[in-house]
Amino acid sequence: MKQLFITAAALALAACSTVPTAPKTAQVSLNFAAQINGQTFACGQRYDGVGTTRSSITPSDFRMYVSEVKLLRQDGSAVPVQLTQDGMWQHHNVALIDFENGTGPCRNGTTATNTAVRGQVPAGDYVGVELTVGVPFALNHQDPTVAPAPLNSTAMFWNWQGGYKFIKFDTTSSGINTDKPAAPNAMGPVTRYSVHLGSTACAGDSKTQAPSACQNPNRMTVRLNQFDLAKNTVVVDMGAVVAQANVDVNAKGTSPGCMSFLKDADCPPVMSALGLAYDGVAAAGAQRLVSQR
Repeated sequence: MKQLFITAAALALAACSTVPTAPKTAQVSLNFAAQINGQTFACGQRYDGVGTTRSSITPSDFRMYVSEVKLLRQDGSAVPVQLTQDGMWQHHNVALIDFENGTGPCRNGTTATNTAVRGQVPAGDYVGVELTVGVPFALNHQDPTVAPAPLNSTAMFWNWQGGYKFIKFDTTSSGINTDKPAAPNAMGPVTRYSVHLGSTACAGDSKTQAPSACQNPNRMTVRLNQFDLAKNTVVVDMGAVVAQANVDVNAKGTSPGCMSFLKDADCPPVMSALGLAYDGVAAAGAQRLVSQR
């Protein structure tokens, strides 16, 4: 009986030793920094030499949604980051990056800022990062007044049909600073200039109903193949986006700057710099908004 007991115990121990252990995970933080032509972004700061007219601007807002963050292995495979559900900046696979602090000209913003995406991945070696600038379609068209944070920001929302503003950048400019007259289709000197990126031409029965699809999703997929989470930072530079735009004039009959909507003469250089097709014309090159340092 004693021999049988020992044998049974040994078999049980052997069986337990073959049960696979749960994979270990690692906590990660992907850090972001905002810039204007290489200079650190700050509410109320003046930035010179912006756009085709080398204008001076003073930003009043800078926020963006990122989603579907993944880390890249050496073989090129992508591993999704499981975002920490913090009830404020991250929900599901979406995070709000908020560079403004509600001071000075950013008074319509929030005092709290967020410059990182946090989560966990299976432990391992990673050499790069992939992310989407934008909100996934499944979460993009809803009522923000009842949505969980950070999708409850009405300042980052158009309507149910259009969804969220993936990028919200607002600024004031110094106006015309050249002796040359404005183009015939321009309304002349302006003091406001904005870049609001979001989905357009979304098919739906009304502005208060979610659409079935959007002709122009306008989501940007960014891949940084040589990125060390411990050393590198994701840099977001709006100066590079408006480098070929005139921030001092505005096309007649349109909102100041580029709001992503079609038939806006101010949008082609902006959308091209974001690496996005616009009004049937493919982008001239890769996106210039996101880089690393």
